[in-house]
Amino acid sequence: MTSRASALATLNDERGPDADGTPVRSPGTRSGDSGVPPLRAVPQHPSGLDDDELAAFGAAMDRLREGILASRGREDAAYIHRVIDIQRRLEAGGRLALFAGVFPPAWVAGTAMLATAKILENMEIGHNVMHGQWDWMRDPEIHSSTWEWDNACPSEQWKHSHNDVHHTWTNVVGKDRDIGYGVLRIDERQPWSKAALGQPVYALVLALLFQWGVALHDVEVDEVLRGERSKEETRRKLGQIARKGGRQVLKDYVLFPALAGPFFGPVLAGNLAANLVRNLWSFTIIFCGHFPDGVAQFTTDDVEDETRAGWYARQVMGSANIEGSGLFHVLSGNLSHQIEHHLFPDLPSNRYGELASDVRAACERFGIPYNSKRLSKQFGSVLGRIARRALPG
Repeated sequence: MTSRASALATLNDERGPDADGTPVRSPGTRSGDSGVPPLRAVPQHPSGLDDDELAAFGAAMDRLREGILASRGREDAAYIHRVIDIQRRLEAGGRLALFAGVFPPAWVAGTAMLATAKILENMEIGHNVMHGQWDWMRDPEIHSSTWEWDNACPSEQWKHSHNDVHHTWTNVVGKDRDIGYGVLRIDERQPWSKAALGQPVYALVLALLFQWGVALHDVEVDEVLRGERSKEETRRKLGQIARKGGRQVLKDYVLFPALAGPFFGPVLAGNLAANLVRNLWSFTIIFCGHFPDGVAQFTTDDVEDETRAGWYARQVMGSANIEGSGLFHVLSGNLSHQIEHHLFPDLPSNRYGELASDVRAACERFGIPYNSKRLSKQFGSVLGRIARRALPG
């Protein structure tokens, strides 16, 4: 471990003029914001690190971040343009194949291409563009302020509930609404009621209708029912969802099937199947990155006066990676590197793989658990946790 003297010397050399040690509570990922607060060591951190060790870990993460910022360039821009081109070709090919969907091979191929296109658009493109990962390119067509994704959730609402709230309060019980999405009891500190007994069923419904669960996320329905949200704001958000979700329903379940004429049924079925596959995949990847065994939840006391170094450590402890091939990582939106994404939410997703080995080495050096397992292991433990938390205690 780093001694107090060497840690402070390292920080004096590397923190830079803006690292004034001021505690900050909200490191959200707004466009143009680094997404992390100023660096100052905090005592009694849940990681078990002392002040100097925590500060040194934060400095190590800062160095990794600055290295990527300094090296972003043409290859990264070419990557996102290539992924967008592939996604659009897959969508066009899938929809054309579904027009011949009366023939089973064409229906299977068309549905597979369309489902893959929707997964790529939501995970590797939409999610990451709206994090501001590509804003540095100054391309108005691939910018967090202008991108509207192929999803029932309006991008404005998603950026608030995800970028501002979730990435600020990652896994803080009572603050991070992604803990169970307001539907599931994930942590034992969440109140138990008899309604929780049905949460294996609720989880299945949420998985099947995941884009609609995401769409309602920022409305905070439970707080609306308790009278804790203004009716005017609730109506505004529901109106946005109705317009955006209505366009999605019209596109997938009316317009494209109608264009197929007598093949209306196969096209409708293919679009429905593609959306279900996308929903199930998104649910699986997101829950495996946040709620398998070994991932920590926190209290508001844990994050009182939290600084950048503490925030970094909490992101590692509150996230999990999923091991797989290069194609798997792309199809997951590189959220299979959930630890790296939570550490550096506005860095280009194609760089998470190269960051992972350095992040893991730093975690091992400082004794911070680095949770990384195969998909089957992570998802199995997620299902186990959902089942256990359905019971009291």
